[in-house]
Amino acid sequence: MEQITIKPQEAGQRLDKFLRRYLQEATSGFLYKMLRKKNITLNAGKAEGSEILCVGDQITFFFSAETFRKFRGDGKEEGTKETELIRQSKEACQIWKHMPILYEDEHVLLASKPAGVLSQKAEACDLSLNEWFVGYLLEQGEVTAQSLRMFRPSVCNRLDRNTSGIVICGKTLRGSQEMSRLLQDRNLHKYYLFCVEGQMKEGKTIEGYMWRDEKSNKTCILDSPCPGSRKIATSYRPLVTGREGTLVEALLITGRTHQIRAHLASEGFPLMGDYKYGERKQNDKRKKQYGITHQLLHAHRLVFPTLTGAMEGLSGREIIAPVPAIFYATGIPIKSGREMHRS
Repeated sequence: MEQITIKPQEAGQRLDKFLRRYLQEATSGFLYKMLRKKNITLNAGKAEGSEILCVGDQITFFFSAETFRKFRGDGKEEGTKETELIRQSKEACQIWKHMPILYEDEHVLLASKPAGVLSQKAEACDLSLNEWFVGYLLEQGEVTAQSLRMFRPSVCNRLDRNTSGIVICGKTLRGSQEMSRLLQDRNLHKYYLFCVEGQMKEGKTIEGYMWRDEKSNKTCILDSPCPGSRKIATSYRPLVTGREGTLVEALLITGRTHQIRAHLASEGFPLMGDYKYGERKQNDKRKKQYGITHQLLHAHRLVFPTLTGAMEGLSGREIIAPVPAIFYATGIPIKSGREMHRS
């Protein structure tokens, strides 16, 4: 007989899904048969598999030790995906050991991602914020190789490689689910800072339709919908105006890939350093003049709504990621600190 107790990072998922991860060498048919015959029980009682697990729930396996090890796959540890994940995670954690952490509790962690770091890997060999996050939790003793089989902590929102700022990471399934719900419901207000070419005199809310060319990974802004297009809305206001550029704050009303970059460029205000949506000649000038090599776009602050329960620690809070140093090298007289976006 073997017995396990559900931990916070494992709670919130269906029993049958948990069992498929925990006994990774067993078939679904075998697992349901064991549930029917009460060779697998939940809190000492019969279970169907559809039950949602809670912290402290106890699952008991009435198997022989040999059978239990077989279906756990304990003899196949070397070379498994978990082993490679742990190796990459420890490497990423060492590379980015000074990653700024803005907030952390039992369920979530908010980090300030530097430009140049992937939110999620694009290729199997990539290291990203996801690997750093798992490595950090391994280092803190909050996850183990075994627990990663049942739930893999990961980022909840993605930023482009060269966009810096706040990334939400779910430490537990419940944390990931709650943050995903907030992002989908648009109850979480996301503000971005960016530097644009030209002198912006006033802010406004703009709407349009975004159509994405998958081959070029570039989007077009349209006045009317077409097949495959999606409606977008962006609210922005200038904060500081310099001789050649403006520091702008935007609130994303919708959240589409490249929305700010494409939408502002369509208004005649391309982001400094943005070779995809701006002019190469102008960006080459900024590169030589200020050392700007990528778009100056920063996920600057999050404003959370009233929350209860597990997320109460973030209720009504404003989380701010410091402005990257490159913004101050643009010649725009940018203020520092929280006063900037309240000017």
